[in-house]
Amino acid sequence: MFTPEKEREFYEKTLEFLKNLGKVKRATYKEAKKFVEELREIIRFHDYKYYVQSNPVISDYDYDRLFRALKELEKRYPDLITPDSPTQRVASEITGEFPTVKHYTPMLSLDNAYSEEELREFDRRVRQITGLETIEYTVEPKLDGAGIALVYENDLFVRGATRGDGEVGEDITNNLKTIRTIPLKAEFSRYGIRLAEIRGEVVISKEEFNKLNQERVEEGLSPFANPRNAAAGSIRQKDPKEVAKRKLEAIVYQLSYVEPEESNLETHYESLKILHSLGFKTLLKDTKVCKGIEEVIEYCREWEERRDKYPYEIDGMVIKVNNRKLYEKLGYTSHHPRWAIAYKFKPRRAITKLVDVVFQVGRTGIITPVGKLDPVQLGGVTVSSVSLFNEDFIRERDIRLGDYVVVERSGDVIPYIAEVLKEKRTGDEKPIEFPKVCPSCGSKLVKLPDEVAFRCINIACPAQSVLRIKHWASREAMDIRGLGDATVKLLFDKGLVKDVGDIYYLKLIDILKLPGFGEKSAMNLIRAIEESKDRPLDRVIYGLGIRYVGSTTAKKIEEVIKSIWDLKEVPLEKLMKLEGIGYKVARSIKEFFNRHENIEVIKKLEKAGVNLTKKAAKKVSDVLRGKTFVFTGTLSCCSREKAGEIVEMLGGKFSNSITSRTDYLVVGQDPGKTKLEKAKKYRIKTITEEEFVNMIKDYVNLEKIKEEEKTGLREPKVGRLF
Repeated sequence: MFTPEKEREFYEKTLEFLKNLGKVKRATYKEAKKFVEELREIIRFHDYKYYVQSNPVISDYDYDRLFRALKELEKRYPDLITPDSPTQRVASEITGEFPTVKHYTPMLSLDNAYSEEELREFDRRVRQITGLETIEYTVEPKLDGAGIALVYENDLFVRGATRGDGEVGEDITNNLKTIRTIPLKAEFSRYGIRLAEIRGEVVISKEEFNKLNQERVEEGLSPFANPRNAAAGSIRQKDPKEVAKRKLEAIVYQLSYVEPEESNLETHYESLKILHSLGFKTLLKDTKVCKGIEEVIEYCREWEERRDKYPYEIDGMVIKVNNRKLYEKLGYTSHHPRWAIAYKFKPRRAITKLVDVVFQVGRTGIITPVGKLDPVQLGGVTVSSVSLFNEDFIRERDIRLGDYVVVERSGDVIPYIAEVLKEKRTGDEKPIEFPKVCPSCGSKLVKLPDEVAFRCINIACPAQSVLRIKHWASREAMDIRGLGDATVKLLFDKGLVKDVGDIYYLKLIDILKLPGFGEKSAMNLIRAIEESKDRPLDRVIYGLGIRYVGSTTAKKIEEVIKSIWDLKEVPLEKLMKLEGIGYKVARSIKEFFNRHENIEVIKKLEKAGVNLTKKAAKKVSDVLRGKTFVFTGTLSCCSREKAGEIVEMLGGKFSNSITSRTDYLVVGQDPGKTKLEKAKKYRIKTITEEEFVNMIKDYVNLEKIKEEEKTGLREPKVGRLF
């Protein structure tokens, strides 16, 4: 809809208007006519960035300043109002990717108050319209998420939609069903309600938001600007399975429509208690009923002090008239209800100078630019560094060394640059140059398909070595018992290992020098290292930590090669023919094996005697041939991973997910409901752990396996100890 050039133009116009809002408010009729047209275009642009792309380029506070300026001009000069003005409708978030549905009642925005005086003015208007001397209000935190409307009919969840344009939203029922805080059944019939529409917000906690952004940066993706964007972007995923991965929560705040209409719901607070009793997640414990506006103001002050401690991002408080019977009398404007208002907390922004940029190497090789700032106080915290995420982020915002920038911080969310003050430039500012080689090891950086980040893929890069070695030693990879996080760090710090190849050149005398190691534990570690040399080829491929190559992909790769060296020669097109391997994965594999540093480490492994070829699987028996097993719950005989290995050793197949081709679901203690439901749906045979043990007990020594898993000890092999 907007070209990059057009986006830049609108962004520049936005900054210009924000600088000159005083002049806009004093405009003559002739000036106002021009300002109104420009403001409408600017607001439509920001609506598109916020609602459709979930990628705002200005803060909510600045957006509201623009919107209010437009409203004031139209109020002063009513003949300038047009039907398509943003003030005459709710901004749309309809993307066209989902079918649309009509809400039972309009899903309007709330008017905003930015000061206590504006709250008192709101109260004055409410009292004037109702004729009451004192109004009872409810006050609750204003969640910063994605608005939804849920419909229940005859106690069943039948539809879920986005806010859309207020009248019509997008049907995302299947996506919302993946959110565990939305009951699929709620007994509204207990309260005489046949049909109910509920308003709520899909949110992501601050903790999960930070984890999600960290994962996105590690995957070479652009981070979400804030938790609201993360939630809004998540619920519009085309695949419900992807939605389920995001750890979203739905918190409901309003029972907006019921049938029959005579259902006895006198107050908003009572309706919240009903929703809470039916199993919905609500803000009931954080909602207060206040007598008069002064109590409201006091409660808002309390929350502004404690907002950082709240697990969810909130940007203010919502004040509603508690008596629902007054709603009709108070009515609505075209944009918001007159019986509610949002009190917005003061924005936590500060202006400071970007004095330097350093480039850090992340655990997966991602190169992250970190901006160094003149220290500035922001929300009670001194901020001196800010992530610049990636090269695209810097280029899109035209951030330069020496720029004055607006830094924003919301609660526990990492501070970020919200705006560059280009009008403060003197001409001495310098473009930020991205490195061509890794700042840690000097290797040439690569940019993989569909990624915005540069990455170092040198397996021996010092900045990544500890984490790569940990991955190599993990149970799913080479399964080296005793080579845990602390030991890997010790070995690296002492200079005994720099890459995974060095593990196989350790001597007993080296390990005995480490703190915490005696002769027995050191011997056990050497034995575990020796034993790992015989792991199957797919474990080696997975253990190398090639980008996008998980354990399942590694097994598929092993099927078409005889030796790990084949991956250096195999054509890209052949790799892409494998199930689940597209261009991005195949390109990553080829990039890895085209690097001299990585080849040297693999040669080191080969020289040490690590198995780098595909071997015929050693099967004790084919008793489980052709049978596919899935496990759920906790097993007492061994871990689920070990049970899967046993199945494969006996000729069967092991999977983590149920399909129509699954033969058995083995049920342990505390099984997952999802797998049980799928087994029932596909008519898969479920068996107990005892039944599974009876199938395999004549072919494997379960007592020995259990003891090995418990102690980490295995039968010793003859190895090089000194």
